Amino acid sequence: MSAAPQGAGPPGLWRHRDFLLLWTGQSVSELGSAVTTLALPLTAVVVLRASVFQVGLLSAAATVPFLLIALPAGLVVDRIAKRGLMIGCDAARMLVIGSVPIAAGLGKLTLFQLYAVAVAAGVLTVFFDVAYQSFTPALLDHDQLPDGNGKLAATQSFAQVAGPGLGGALFGLLRAGALTADAVSYAISTVSLLLIKTREPAARPGPVAGAAKPGLRAELFAGLSFVTRHPVLRKVAACTATANLFGAMAFSIEIIFLIRVLRVHPAYTGLLVAAGSLGGVAGGIASGRLSRWIGSARIIWVSLLAFGAPGLLLPLAEPGWRLAFVVVGEAAFTFSGVLYNIAQLSYRQAICPPGLLGRMNAAVRWIVWGTLPLGALIGGTLGSVLGVRPTMWIGMAGSWAAACWVLFSPLRGMRDVPGPDDEYGTGWAARPVPGSPPGTGSPPGTGSPPGTGSRGGPGAAKPVTQEP
Repeated sequence: MSAAPQGAGPPGLWRHRDFLLLWTGQSVSELGSAVTTLALPLTAVVVLRASVFQVGLLSAAATVPFLLIALPAGLVVDRIAKRGLMIGCDAARMLVIGSVPIAAGLGKLTLFQLYAVAVAAGVLTVFFDVAYQSFTPALLDHDQLPDGNGKLAATQSFAQVAGPGLGGALFGLLRAGALTADAVSYAISTVSLLLIKTREPAARPGPVAGAAKPGLRAELFAGLSFVTRHPVLRKVAACTATANLFGAMAFSIEIIFLIRVLRVHPAYTGLLVAAGSLGGVAGGIASGRLSRWIGSARIIWVSLLAFGAPGLLLPLAEPGWRLAFVVVGEAAFTFSGVLYNIAQLSYRQAICPPGLLGRMNAAVRWIVWGTLPLGALIGGTLGSVLGVRPTMWIGMAGSWAAACWVLFSPLRGMRDVPGPDDEYGTGWAARPVPGSPPGTGSPPGTGSPPGTGSRGGPGAAKPVTQEP
């Protein structure tokens, strides 16, 4: 499985050729996508004179695919080779994003094309992200996942700090041509994936003799059913969705809070947000060490409750020296969020049967991303009715308290991610579903549908508490 060198002690990822290729390609791609996050709406506003509603529609077009096709994407990922799918998605995104500067250079760019680019890139991103999260466990050993996910998350956080500034500078020089940077980044990612030698195991195991073949609907919803049946995963999904809901309430009005309440000059708001986002970079760097010290399972709830508590300082900020509360609060929020993301993703990857990884990851993403637009809508409404600062309090406190989902779960009694023979490890996942044919050994959710048994697209807001 792993290309890491053999020797005493845990293998180091700095000498893991295939992981370094994946990491390099994704680091460049994340930076390019962060440029597009700013450059695409700027192109709509400055070049095409789009209205506020049209810009909002562009953002919605980028996120709609996550809600509509995440579950089918999981089924596709489990049926085909993940690396090949990722290569195809990156190559297609290079062409889709690259069409914008080409059309702008020819004087043919329209809002309709930007909408089409946002939707198409969003669809490709859904498939890539689900395959990406499901391919990493094939590349790394069980004990390497926290370290690997930590490195990936650190560079993702760095891209979120550096990307918007780079995007603004490139747009000032090139206008719509700034999106060329993202197209080139996808080309680099494609090459890095082509150079990876590791091949994942067969996507689908052969059918068990005498076992009934599950229907398409049962297979489609198998990942969602697996998540809702698992005593830990359903609490993790609930925690992440709740944190996203309340976090989106707060951060949807953060710019208004900074400019109108704290009277920060617009030119300095980006610096405050970027300084706070450095907490995510630190979280990715420290995640491996903290996971070993605290416990790879225990850190899932400790990260939010302990390291996330200083995030409650953010609504206490005032003009003057207490502006520092914005940086401290946001740094704590991003630091704890990245630690949580890495830990819960590593747990999911470790305990899910390989044949269900794609559908499980797709189901979790469908659940936790679905609360983001709702949270932003509630935040804007409450900000108008209750005021900006009270809404910031509700959002930050609710996001922090979301950790209670995982605190009051079987995770509280675990120190580390369970192994195959432990109660909530893959041994639990291999139990037959009640009512399924004896000896099938099917994981929960593969026999019946529920109810009966990076990164976002261009211009899309990043999830508050998701996975790398």
